[in-house]
This record gives sequence, C-alpha cells and structure tokens, in this order.
Amino acid sequence: MADTTFILLIRHGENEYVANHKLAGRTPGVHLNDRGRAQAEALVKLLEEQPLAAIYSSPLARCVETARPLAAARNLPVIEEPAFLEVDYGDWHGADLRELAKLPEWRKVQHTPSTFRFPNGESLREVQNRAVAGVEMVRQRHPNEVVAVFAHGDVIRTTLAHYLGAPLDLFQRIVVQTASISVLAFHDGAPSILAMNWTATLPKLEIKTDPAAAAHPTDGSAPSGDATAVIATAERR
Repeated sequence: MADTTFILLIRHGENEYVANHKLAGRTPGVHLNDRGRAQAEALVKLLEEQPLAAIYSSPLARCVETARPLAAARNLPVIEEPAFLEVDYGDWHGADLRELAKLPEWRKVQHTPSTFRFPNGESLREVQNRAVAGVEMVRQRHPNEVVAVFAHGDVIRTTLAHYLGAPLDLFQRIVVQTASISVLAFHDGAPSILAMNWTATLPKLEIKTDPAAAAHPTDGSAPSGDATAVIATAERR
C-alpha cells in the first residue's frame, strides 16, 4: 500500500551567537534570546493546522527550546535525535564569523565544502550523511504522518541539497533562516521538496487515505495510489 510522509525541517530560533555573528556549533549553554523565544512561540500558531504526529530535535539546548512550545501545545514529547546534532566545527567553535572569513580555509568552506574538514571536527559530507540517515529513519518510522524535526542551519541545508540532487559544493546557495520551515514529502519513499526557508503561513498538509479520492485528486497534481499527499492552496503572508 502506498504511503506518504511529510517532514518539516525547522531551524532553531535566534540566540546571541546568531545575533553577534559567532559560530555556536556545539558550544554548551547556548540558549534562545528574547527574539528566539518569540520565534518559538510563533511556530505554535504557524503550525496550528498541521496534523503533527511526532516532534524530533537536535539534543542541543537552542533546538530543544525552540521545539518545546510546540510540543507542549500538542501534548507530544520532544524526541532528541543525535543525527540532527549541529556540525562539529572543531577549533572554530565560538569564533567570530567575520574573523573566520579572513582565513584561507574559508574559501574552501564557501566554494568546495565537499573537500573540507573543520579543524579537529567533522567534514560536511559526514554531516550530510548522518542527517539524511536521520531523515530516512524518521520517514520509515512515521508512514502516513506529519513530523517536525528541529535542527541547525548547515544540517538542514546539506539535507536539502541531498534531496534536491544538488552537489554538496552548492549547498551554500540554500538559505535557511532562524525559525524557518522547509518541507520534505515522501510518497512511497520518493522525495519531493514542497517548501524551503518558509517563514509565513504554510498550506495545510493532509494525508489522503481514501483510494477513490487518491485516484482522482481534485487539483490534478497529486499522484494516484492508496495514500496521497495533497497540499491545499494558501496565501503566503
């Protein structure tokens, strides 16, 4: 039987490292600032019509704090998943991005990231591999459900590059702002990207399980099968 899964990739809210152009990475004790907490609360309203079945998060505080208001509103636990952990930036943790941009290695990060390993840290290829494995795990665990995953900018961008079929060296072209939502859909395991860097109202996501309705989608855009994903039209604001 066909199945459909929607995965919402949500970047954590703003924190003082973001506001001050510093690379937080896995630095402990990085919490949301006032704007980040407001963004987390706004996500509750933004996603109020979405039929969420589960909420996953990177174990780092700023992601869990972004997920908690939504989880409380839905009476769902926040499932901490290491696959969505922030990049291990190694010696670059806590550095000012404006200073890092002066380093010769910065050019590699921007133009040939697939060849670069952060000093005493991860490579971006390793980051992409574990994040995509995490998405596939969630997809297989939640057929015919909508799931939220709270993660980090580079984690989300490298994941989107994979499902776009774009080379990792081009992932820097993808913009993922704080508290933005990107939407992956899987129909019988086949991926499609429905939204990236969305910060306005999302169309309501629906799982169609009526075979007759699935065979005759009203908008002519959804694939036929026992379970069909249909996105209702909605005006962005």
